[in-house]
Amino acid sequence: MAKRGGYPGGMGGNMNNLMKQAQRMQRQMEEAQKALEEKEFTASAGGGAVSVTMNGRHEVLKVTISPDAVDPDDVEMLEDMVMAAMNEALRQIDEAQASSMSGFAGGLGGFGF
Repeated sequence: MAKRGGYPGGMGGNMNNLMKQAQRMQRQMEEAQKALEEKEFTASAGGGAVSVTMNGRHEVLKVTISPDAVDPDDVEMLEDMVMAAMNEALRQIDEAQASSMSGFAGGLGGFGF
């Protein structure tokens, strides 16, 4: 006698639950991503002589340079400090993104991952 409805192996109800769980996780991931995009990350270099603030969308919001850091005879050092501060802010953003998304990896167990 043939089975009625559902999926082979009797997964009809389980498949619906998995789909609901996947949709819920997708909404949660989107909310977490939006919150991360709005968060600000500030990093400094040169003992605080240069600081850069960025958001989670990798947009530079603010650059602060101490007047003491401005030496017309050593522009390269100022450039290096700006670059170092920006790279550190980007590293913080990447770390926050990885941390935020790692919580969702555990929820994928029900999908065979």
